[in-house]
Amino acid sequence: MPAPLIWLGAAVLGLYASDKANIAYLKQKNIVKGMPGDQSDKVEPADGSVVCCGVYGVLDHTGIWVDGNIYELNGNGLVRCISPSRFLDNRTGSTIYVACNDYGVALANTTASNRAQSHLYSLFDYHLIRQNCHRFVAEMIAGICIDITSFSELNTFLNKHYDERISWLPADYPLR
Repeated sequence: MPAPLIWLGAAVLGLYASDKANIAYLKQKNIVKGMPGDQSDKVEPADGSVVCCGVYGVLDHTGIWVDGNIYELNGNGLVRCISPSRFLDNRTGSTIYVACNDYGVALANTTASNRAQSHLYSLFDYHLIRQNCHRFVAEMIAGICIDITSFSELNTFLNKHYDERISWLPADYPLR
């Protein structure tokens, strides 16, 4: 039993190291201006915004903001609608960040919020690498299958989709 856990830990650590190296590349190529935690100006999420939070200081978890809640692909493959406080629950991140443009405006896509709502309670074949929350978010925005495995790949997708440099700003929202 310990061997599979060691392999899983090694895979997560490898993904983390790769993603951190990619972040420097994304900033150098002007794909991303600021990553979560880089900036303190708060922004109000809009319906269809991409939001994220940290997971144990190693990974990022993403979802789609809709009507003050977040649609996410849970680790069991279930698409669910949860409150912002539940989105942060059992994760080490204490802040939700919103994908914005250089002017601090949330990049929002109402079609993405509609797609996310239409997938509520759907089951996906979840996999940490191949079918994760980042891929779910990209597919809700694009409306087609997108081959994304990491947070840095999601940033590249968002940059191309919106034709905007991405800045992750802390969300300003009322707690429920």
